[in-house]
Amino acid sequence: MIVDCAIYQDGQRAEQSAPDISAALAEARERHDAFLWIGLHEPAPEEFDRVSREFGLHPLAVEDALKAHQRPKLEVYDDSLFVVLKPVVYDAAEDTVTAEELMIFLGDSFVVTVRHGDGSPLGAVRHRLEREREVLRHGPTAVLYALSDSVVDHYIDVAAELQLDLEELEASVFAPDVPDMRNTAARIYTLKRQILEFRRATGPLAAPMDRLTHAALPFVDTSSRPFFRDVSDHLTRANESVEGLDRLISDVLAAHLAQTGVRQNDDMRKISAWAAMAAVPTLVAGIYGMNFDTMPELHASWGYPAVLGLMAGAVLLLRRTFKRRGWL
Repeated sequence: MIVDCAIYQDGQRAEQSAPDISAALAEARERHDAFLWIGLHEPAPEEFDRVSREFGLHPLAVEDALKAHQRPKLEVYDDSLFVVLKPVVYDAAEDTVTAEELMIFLGDSFVVTVRHGDGSPLGAVRHRLEREREVLRHGPTAVLYALSDSVVDHYIDVAAELQLDLEELEASVFAPDVPDMRNTAARIYTLKRQILEFRRATGPLAAPMDRLTHAALPFVDTSSRPFFRDVSDHLTRANESVEGLDRLISDVLAAHLAQTGVRQNDDMRKISAWAAMAAVPTLVAGIYGMNFDTMPELHASWGYPAVLGLMAGAVLLLRRTFKRRGWL
């Protein structure tokens, strides 16, 4: 559906006489330094088909905007510039990262934004941009910059949240007593999956930002390059944070597996020590359980307690030896 439709002129929202999209676009083009900004949220194919015909959007870009599931990218067509961003949403209650999609069409005196997902509304960005008239005077380029800046700045916030989750997980892994090793492994793999989802949103965006910073693109004001350079710097910080998180979670996983192996070795040594202590009395009792008539001290009155003492002494000696070696 269409969330908002407005004409902007001279850095501020202008009065719009025609509610129809076609008439509003014609009105924006007739005015001096004006443009039309239409925001859509998960539009139906029939609804977006009408918008695409009015603005002359390329069929391939329209298909991408409707189906979503695109990587961050920038494509140049004859009548428009198509940019795909992937905002991320961090759920603090579930400790999960969800990537959404934002498509931006820039053309002659118009901006069309198509948003998929409910976690990153653009109303706050629009309102903030309406208060910054000097930025909004740059036309559709200002909208592209504001949206890119908002998405990338949120990347840094999400990276900070993931860093806290990783520190908590790291502390639990290296705690002296970990009650549930399987639960810890599941948490590590879950966090690694969240970091991978985050990386898919931030990594591919570097190339489009580089083009906006250095290349001459249609429908993009060349004076805006310093602004996109600032966004690119923030994106570099976010990508560096993601790479650091990915390396650290791999190290934490390796440390967890190593600790699991050490604990298993300790358990095996304890089991072996107890088995050895149980084997000695079993051996002696098995020998004296054989039906032979001539055995040492078989008919002596003190033979039975002597054998019991021998078994107890051997077990105590083995226990002392294993204790010294740290097996028990």
